[in-house]
Amino acid sequence: MNLLDDIIVIDFSQFLSGPSAALRLADMGAQVIKIEKPGTGDICRQLYVSDVMIEGESTIFHAINRNKQSYAADLKDADDLEKIKQLLTKADVMMHNFRPGVMERIGLDYETVKQINPSIIYAEISGFGNEGPWKDLPGQDLLLQAASGLTWLSNNNNESPTPMGVAVVDIMAGTHIAQGILATLYKRAVSGQGALVQVNMLESILDFQFEVLTAYYNDGKQLPVRGAVNSAHAYIAAPYGIYKTNDGYIALAMSDIVLLGTLLQCEPLKQFNDSNDWFNKRDDIKKILANHLLTNSTSTWLGVLEKADIWCAPVMDYDKLMQQEGYKVLNMEITVTTSNGLEVTTTRCPLRVDGNILSADRGAPQLGEHNEVIDKQFELEKVFQEK
Repeated sequence: MNLLDDIIVIDFSQFLSGPSAALRLADMGAQVIKIEKPGTGDICRQLYVSDVMIEGESTIFHAINRNKQSYAADLKDADDLEKIKQLLTKADVMMHNFRPGVMERIGLDYETVKQINPSIIYAEISGFGNEGPWKDLPGQDLLLQAASGLTWLSNNNNESPTPMGVAVVDIMAGTHIAQGILATLYKRAVSGQGALVQVNMLESILDFQFEVLTAYYNDGKQLPVRGAVNSAHAYIAAPYGIYKTNDGYIALAMSDIVLLGTLLQCEPLKQFNDSNDWFNKRDDIKKILANHLLTNSTSTWLGVLEKADIWCAPVMDYDKLMQQEGYKVLNMEITVTTSNGLEVTTTRCPLRVDGNILSADRGAPQLGEHNEVIDKQFELEKVFQEK
């Protein structure tokens, strides 16, 4: 289902934040043309997250750049830059995630591009915004997790600040810029006017923490305090957390502690009959609960709790997850094929529209693979020769 059929996206971004947004637009049917530096391309081609490589390039590049076209152009070369400007006259969206000032030096800043194409949606992602003392700092995921306060929300109170094990800042910034692009495409359809859409990674990850930051703003600026035992959320009472059993782990969300004591046959929990204590004495409660849950298996506890509609879940790794029928029915895995015929298994777009999965089977492009095709489609060679 090509929801964005005929929408042309020119994407200069690298790594994860911009490319993740472009991936979602490609999943929706847009033609995404990835502009890459000749010889090296997107630095993400060599950004390894494991020792697994696909066609000599990183797995993450193949995951995040499927269903796109690659156009190699040296933006410091006058001839190549002229071709790109001609391409932008036909584009609906332009994206980049360079540091502030880079596009101005190249001559592809918003004001310049708007002169070339007044109706274009110009989208940019930065690390810390275009103003202030942090504007030139690198917009790298771990650094943003650290600077934003996010790392103080995970792990127990007596443990070190702990980052999330995925590039959450990159992906959130990509999600936000994609939302902005879609909204301004709608605005343009109504008014005919283009727009400048800006997201910075710091604002994205602060918005991601709106729940705890709102509590902080309105609680006398009291810092969140992680629990000392099985902590999973600084502002939620016991039993919220992950607990070890005698053969694995179980996750428990919000629940009535007295009822939990009855169901689990854990008498010491029944003394906490004041619900205020479930937060104020959460570490005491969790210690009792943690010791008790060690006495039996995950499946035993789930059998008791699920029957009583208690919010709980087994803690699974990928191997266990993929054995479950609940995972299999989602059909989250897709196989895409590169132009060399190599098949790559990855995750699909999570959106469904009218029951239809948004999916395409084209793998990530080789560097500059589509130069000739794009030159012909947009008659760039003809325009260039006329000049």
